[in-house]
Amino acid sequence: MAERPSGQDRLDVAMADITMLILADHNWFREQFAKLDDLQAQTPAGRGALDRVWRPLADKLDVHAYIEEKIFYPQLLKRGTEDPEGETLDAIGDHNEIRDGVRDANAARVGTDAWWAAVGRTRLANDDHMSEEERQGLSDFRRNAPAGLREALGRQYSEFMTEHPTTKGLLITDRDPRRYVEDLAKARSPNPPTTRLAPLESAA
Repeated sequence: MAERPSGQDRLDVAMADITMLILADHNWFREQFAKLDDLQAQTPAGRGALDRVWRPLADKLDVHAYIEEKIFYPQLLKRGTEDPEGETLDAIGDHNEIRDGVRDANAARVGTDAWWAAVGRTRLANDDHMSEEERQGLSDFRRNAPAGLREALGRQYSEFMTEHPTTKGLLITDRDPRRYVEDLAKARSPNPPTTRLAPLESAA
């Protein structure tokens, strides 16, 4: 009889599943925004403390969206059965709103009203995105993608996030949701046109 995996081994297998890794990031995002709540309640809120929470949060929001668009949503479009195109269109639109909020916050002085407003917009867009993704895209993918694929994607996801703790070297830019979906469809076509789907760019 094969030996049953230990609790830690089972956890490691589960965490290799891309859907579990995405959920773990979602929980981390919620925790960091909660830390900003605590800091905002202090009078005055220290700019240094705010910056120490915001900078890694802002980077990870952008890197998280980048790698989802690179490896998760292309596979959801292939494997999903509920409404993968609609789920993907919504997700890319949400990512754009999150990127816009991060960019606006990074352009403002930490702790100012303009900064808090931009952080609030980012949080709202991210909260909406996470709840939809958990209810729709992640659930759809979990039910329709084989475990081996989820684990392989999870390894890619984990390696990428480890290699990119910040956005350095990545081109973070908004994407047209409809064109994103159409380009992926062209790339999957059995007779694709001569123009190939360009990979997600890295900054020079």
